[in-house]
Amino acid sequence: MSYLFYIFAYGIKVYLSVNFSSPKVLDGLENSDPLNKNVQNWWKGKASEIYKLIPDFGGFLVKANSEGQPGPQDYGRTHADGANMMADALKPFGGLIMWRAFVYCPSKEDRANQAYLEFVPLDGKFKDNVIIQIKNGPIDFQPREAFNPLFGALKKTPEMVEFQITQEYLGFSNHLVYLAPLFKENLDSDTCSFGKGSTIAKITDGTLMKNKITAISAVANIGEDTNWTGHHFAQANWYAFGRLAWNHELSSEQIADEWLKMTFTDNQDFVKPVKEIMLSSCETAVDYMKPLGLHHIFASGHHYGPEPWGDYKGGRPDWSPIYYHKADANGVGFDRTKTGSNAVSLYFPPLNETYENIKTTPENLILWFHHVPWNYKMKDGKTLWEELCFKYDTGVKNVRDYQKTWDKLQTYVDQERFKSVQSRLKIQAKDAVWWKDACLLYFQTFSKQPIPYDIERPIHELDDLKKIKLNMGHHN
Repeated sequence: MSYLFYIFAYGIKVYLSVNFSSPKVLDGLENSDPLNKNVQNWWKGKASEIYKLIPDFGGFLVKANSEGQPGPQDYGRTHADGANMMADALKPFGGLIMWRAFVYCPSKEDRANQAYLEFVPLDGKFKDNVIIQIKNGPIDFQPREAFNPLFGALKKTPEMVEFQITQEYLGFSNHLVYLAPLFKENLDSDTCSFGKGSTIAKITDGTLMKNKITAISAVANIGEDTNWTGHHFAQANWYAFGRLAWNHELSSEQIADEWLKMTFTDNQDFVKPVKEIMLSSCETAVDYMKPLGLHHIFASGHHYGPEPWGDYKGGRPDWSPIYYHKADANGVGFDRTKTGSNAVSLYFPPLNETYENIKTTPENLILWFHHVPWNYKMKDGKTLWEELCFKYDTGVKNVRDYQKTWDKLQTYVDQERFKSVQSRLKIQAKDAVWWKDACLLYFQTFSKQPIPYDIERPIHELDDLKKIKLNMGHHN
């Protein structure tokens, strides 16, 4: 009882992630159709029961018709039908429905388009205690994605961002990857949906849409480790999310500075070099994993390590890495222009034309929006193939520099934390080489070009890398 008292005192509310099929699964109703009166009454009864036990209960988070989960579409209904039925149940108590927009189903449609196509026609049809929870990118928490085109497209419906704190696609708790720059890159993205300056942050915080309800979320990573997050520096990502949730105008550098001084020491001989590691670490991970807009080329099942050759026969195409990189003798990258999946059309002007034109597309997303020839000349004069090689090599070199820097700082850190971080940097350095060799040796089978001779040579054989199958049963 005292525990709940302190939660109330700090304004913290409990929300519950629910299964849409609960009426059928828990109490044997004939179905969970949102237009079924018995189903509607079941949710109303359950809401009343919960609020009697938890008077300030926040509401429900719902993942419906996504990744095989049940939902209103199972009964020919829409997301609005499902969300509104549950919203009506919570309305008398002031409860909120957070309805996730991470939806995709087996189809020929580009997975990056599907959430937009399902939700935009429903804009304005959701009850006023429903907010749509949208992943920062349209695929799935990749080290870098184009921002989700749903942001700003729902002009009559509150929207909230969903980030990921746990590093499902960023080396788990083995890699030092400070996520504030990733969060900031998304929040500061200008959707142009209400004219210039229509950032995702301003859409989320209600500035542009004058929403009565606003929210921001992140998938977290508390585990069984005594330090909760495994990697000591992963704690910084919790802190960064919390700080940005309350003030998105803070800089990544300011947040890192605060965290380092509170967590380790305020000695600038330590803070300055470690802050430099943190601020560059996210881009470093992109470089040694998936530079230039490559995405979702991870090993199946657990998402730890590379598997660009992944082609899962009999499975859904959009679960295979080859679906996303589409490497062939001509080039590499996913064509999302008008001649491809036309995902560029989902963005507001002038972004649609910016992304349509390979010359104006930001090079850090060039393979996200275009299938690019191997010999295409990049802005620095290198060919695409050369640029890809140098990016991977840069990522490896940066992690090795992190090792050197950290080893010099032993006197500033207690031995337990020093050795823990040092050990994980060793793993990260090995993994970076694994990623570099796997991706370059594989893509080389298409480019038919040598790896530039002034970068580090591969130390693995491609056939050996293809045999690696980690025994990891769960990726979260």
